[in-house]
Amino acid sequence: MEHHYFALNKPQKVISQFIRFQKGKKRMLGDLYDFPAGTMAVGRLDENSEGLLLLTTNGKESNRISTGGVEKEYYAQVDGDISEASIQQMQEGVEIGIKGVRYMTKPCKVRKLTEDPGFDPPVKKIRGEHHGPTSWVSIIIKEGKFRQVRKMTGAVGNGTLRLVRIRIGDIMLGSLKSGEVKVLDFFKT
Repeated sequence: MEHHYFALNKPQKVISQFIRFQKGKKRMLGDLYDFPAGTMAVGRLDENSEGLLLLTTNGKESNRISTGGVEKEYYAQVDGDISEASIQQMQEGVEIGIKGVRYMTKPCKVRKLTEDPGFDPPVKKIRGEHHGPTSWVSIIIKEGKFRQVRKMTGAVGNGTLRLVRIRIGDIMLGSLKSGEVKVLDFFKT
């Protein structure tokens, strides 16, 4: 069987699934592109997160990336001017809740970005400048717990305002526009 591989720049307000479990008019992955039967998302991005999402018809490859310790890099716009102490805390691991159970995140790479990454404006306005400063951080993790990056930034007092995944393994978001799909030969992570 020949498998198919895709990279998608998932826009905000799109659910990372194909099957509608609830009634409503929310946009789904199948609304963005005519994916072949059996296509699945490799991991997920919550409805308000955006950026790189890999999709495939190859379940073994999906499982390898999801459970194999592959790096995922996110750019998070956070509330406030994040401190070096907060960055250090996230690097060493912070306690977050997963399904009502306390969980200590694994050590990861975190750095403050010196410039705005220049993404297109978000679908939903973040907030006005009169609410105080914001800053951008790069967070690289190998795990992927439910809403992990948002919970990590919240745990250090700098809640996430915008979250964009820019890399999975060696696959980069690059110049892929919001909602755009790129057909890949295979996943090289």
